[in-house]
Amino acid sequence: MTHEALRRSLANVAFTTTTPFTPDGASVHREAVRENTAALVEAGAELVIPCGNTGEYYALGRDERVAVVAETVAAVDGDATVLAGAGGSVPEVTDLAAAYLDAGADGVMLMHPDHTHVHERGALEYYRAVADAVDAGLVVYKRGPQVPDDAVVRLSRDERFVGVKYAVNDVKSFSDVAARVDDEFAMVNGIAERFAPAFALEGAVGFTTGVGNFAPEAALELEAAIEDRDWERARAVRERVRPYEDLREEPGADSALPAGNNVPAVKFGLELAGRYGGPVRPPLVDLSEADRERAREHYRTMRERAPVDA
Repeated sequence: MTHEALRRSLANVAFTTTTPFTPDGASVHREAVRENTAALVEAGAELVIPCGNTGEYYALGRDERVAVVAETVAAVDGDATVLAGAGGSVPEVTDLAAAYLDAGADGVMLMHPDHTHVHERGALEYYRAVADAVDAGLVVYKRGPQVPDDAVVRLSRDERFVGVKYAVNDVKSFSDVAARVDDEFAMVNGIAERFAPAFALEGAVGFTTGVGNFAPEAALELEAAIEDRDWERARAVRERVRPYEDLREEPGADSALPAGNNVPAVKFGLELAGRYGGPVRPPLVDLSEADRERAREHYRTMRERAPVDA
């Protein structure tokens, strides 16, 4: 896929997919990867992101990551863009990127750095070193200050970088960056449905979704409302999704760490939708029974409310 085509594909709702594991958690459930991805494409998904944080990237081995991407590519069968996540050292990322591209991925999303210590100039050198070695369009994933806003702006002027998944809940900073990046650089809201209308007003061309894994119609309806600039409808759809998204943001039972419920809530949502979610791997744990009951209620609310008329 050309850089320009990948850039255009970011102007869609991006489905950040889970990685289903076998019931014992020991292996990737490859058949479930194919089935879950195919269901999204059938529902209308045009952009999927395997091996991101929703896909438990850092709980996967190298060969598992490649397998997930290969199965995703097979499942979309050319009907959706596959933007595959890769992180770690420059050699690790370039090795994974080569394997992903051989498997048919359309581009690579560079995961937010997990290094404890980062220098701003070093961050730029890291991204440029990857770009020198990878012959594909690249998307920067920003979740915090280790990827400075100024670095995003500077990378936007390098044609090898087609966009950023901006996953920081700071609309002021997002707006500032959107005003300074290259005109062709795609700014994507990386914090999902709750903030999609606000970030769209500030220049986001698309948004990511987790609940879209099991409720794709809600994510796609919100995308359509935003494209139509029908803000009343967009807010109404957002409010249908909000209770489940709020549950995902919680730490989970017996924990004070933020968003521990994020991935297990999506996997449980897949089960509620009649598809295979499977367990999570450490350092995550599955939802508590109390949170499962709340998830059931929030899921019923999402499905029972009639869609807002166009």
